[in-house]
Amino acid sequence: MKPFAYVRATSLQEAVTAYARHPRSRYLGGGTNLVDLMKHGVETPATLIDITRLPLNDIEQLPGGGLRIGATVPNSDLAAHPLVRTRYPALSQALLAGASGQLRNAATTGGNLLQRTRCPYFQDLSKPCNKREPGTGCGARDGVHRDLAVLGHSEHCVATHPSDMAVALAALDATVELYGDEEGPRSIAATDFHRLPGTHPEQDTVIRPGELITAVVLPPPAPDAVSLYRKARDRASYAFALASVAAVLELEDGHVRHVALAFGGLAHRPWRATTAEQLLTGARPTDEAVREAVDAELSRARPLRDNAFKVPLARNLARDALTTLVRAADVGPTAAPRP
Repeated sequence: MKPFAYVRATSLQEAVTAYARHPRSRYLGGGTNLVDLMKHGVETPATLIDITRLPLNDIEQLPGGGLRIGATVPNSDLAAHPLVRTRYPALSQALLAGASGQLRNAATTGGNLLQRTRCPYFQDLSKPCNKREPGTGCGARDGVHRDLAVLGHSEHCVATHPSDMAVALAALDATVELYGDEEGPRSIAATDFHRLPGTHPEQDTVIRPGELITAVVLPPPAPDAVSLYRKARDRASYAFALASVAAVLELEDGHVRHVALAFGGLAHRPWRATTAEQLLTGARPTDEAVREAVDAELSRARPLRDNAFKVPLARNLARDALTTLVRAADVGPTAAPRP
């Protein structure tokens, strides 16, 4: 690991000012991803700005019934919070499906959103990777890509975003709050926070240089809404998703009043399934309607040589999640579906 300077920030303004004053800075929260990348030589910051002492570790119930989650709230605390478990079960389930208990104790809300891909070409300095070093090429396209993208990828990058939490936040219509030295505070929808690779795969998100995530805000859930998160992986624990799905559903008189569906493990960002949502909204959620909606969404997939299995895997996950939620909504929101 290369030498670096260390700054402990005591306020938001101090943190963003330090970032502006120190070239090649990085914010340090739990460090569960950043420190690993520094050990591999993928990240080589000149200065680490410690934000763990900032007042960003509270979970606050908002007057309208929503929830504001500070950026340094540990993943384990967020997953176990009573309001998250009862009102936003998809989020709790997604967090518990990620990493190990020890890592969840250290990993933070903001850091989870900002974690980098686990594509082996990104993490190996001897391999070409446009995300790590723009212009060197994407070794994964014709190399080892079994775990990589089938949706939204480009010739420049086929990496997937690793977060489980981010997929649930996309389905729950969360908002990410940011603070920058020049811009001040601003908010952006979680569905717009992560980017598709296009010609600039090195840009994972729309966050501006020096901006700091301060919180994630969840809107109040509808009284009769049900949600869940499901994940398929190579082993039962401590593995990233081959495919995952977060779903939210509200029914009214046997018809879909609201549905939100997001896929993980399939793209460079959490994939909000807007085509499927549009087809299901207002319809009766029969098995046939669910099947047609999910198939229409996944018809956009462009699998590579070795990852075509992800398409039927995601299809089956989504169909099962939605039909499970339909049954739960018919019974009532207190009948929480199993993850």
